[in-house]
Amino acid sequence: MLPMLLTVAAMVLGVVLPEADRDLREIAWWVFPGGADAARGALTTIASVTISTVGVVFSITMVVLQLASSQFTPRVLGSFLSNRIVQVTFGMFIATFVFSLTVLRSVLSEDEDGNGFVPRVSVSFAFVLVLACVGLFLAFIRSITDSIQVSTVISRIGDRTARLVDRVLPVAEDEQGFSATWSPVADAPRSLVPVDRRHGHVDEIDLPRLVELAASREGVLVLAPRLGDFVTTGQELATFWGDDWDDDATAAANGLVRLTTDRTMRQDVSFGFRQLVDIGDRALSSGVNDPTTATQVVNELHRLLRAAVQRVSPSPYLTDAEGAVRLVVDSTDARDLLRIAVEEIAFYGRESPPVTAQLAAMLDDLSSVSLERYRPTIAALRATLDDAQVG
Repeated sequence: MLPMLLTVAAMVLGVVLPEADRDLREIAWWVFPGGADAARGALTTIASVTISTVGVVFSITMVVLQLASSQFTPRVLGSFLSNRIVQVTFGMFIATFVFSLTVLRSVLSEDEDGNGFVPRVSVSFAFVLVLACVGLFLAFIRSITDSIQVSTVISRIGDRTARLVDRVLPVAEDEQGFSATWSPVADAPRSLVPVDRRHGHVDEIDLPRLVELAASREGVLVLAPRLGDFVTTGQELATFWGDDWDDDATAAANGLVRLTTDRTMRQDVSFGFRQLVDIGDRALSSGVNDPTTATQVVNELHRLLRAAVQRVSPSPYLTDAEGAVRLVVDSTDARDLLRIAVEEIAFYGRESPPVTAQLAAMLDDLSSVSLERYRPTIAALRATLDDAQVG
């Protein structure tokens, strides 16, 4: 989107600025002193060089993406493509190319009557765009070389996950219970809500509007999949407990659950842990054998888990304005994050003393700061780790 917006803006400016040049020719003659041939040559050179450099930038980006996919995990590619420096660099080079071509059509050589036109301000602005492209190209090289360092990749994923943990686990430590509960009545009417003609991972759930939908139908909606789960056409999306449910309500419920081909971290906090664990697993594989990287991953997971185990997960029972439960959704809590973070790395790193020692130290520290409800899970993982070391 950003490169496209820059390109459109350059095209509009390439049309408008030469028209303004006609009113500025008397006071801006000194900006670009050359004639029509010199202006054409400058604009042609700028256009050809910038579009050629776009190919170089694209090639470098593809190499980096391939390297990140093979060395880290394919699930980190989205963070590379969302890098603003990469987007602005692409956009500025393409915008400069489009601007130069658009202005080129305004350059007119003098005829026998002495009529001609050189958009001096526009040509000078094209030079300014070239300087901006040079600066962005240097920033692009710096960003790319930094982004393929494993420590940067791990830290960037950790920062995004930490922000999401703060957002989805906001409940204070002293809130120990849920304010409302609900359980279905055996003979109550219910309706199965299937997934429509889609498939993919549950990426985003519009909880407030689902509560409004269930309240308007005077029932309770129980979502079956969790964030990150894969569902396909016809699979159970939810169950509605109540009488007033129809096809329109089914379509509305499907529209409030976003499915995507690839998981993202819009709401799914476990996906950040999944990416870090994938990097650790690959580092511990026999083909890579890099326990130092796996230890870095454990350190980042320690940072995230330390915040998670001191928070109470949001209630699965969501109520309407009157306090009646309208939506039940199973969310990821710290117990799930602990299992994701420890089990696989402990399995693949059981023969690596630095990794097992770091995992043990992490679990011991988490046990000392964790809420009581999470300590049995931490103790079980610690016992599993000890058994693996003994074995």
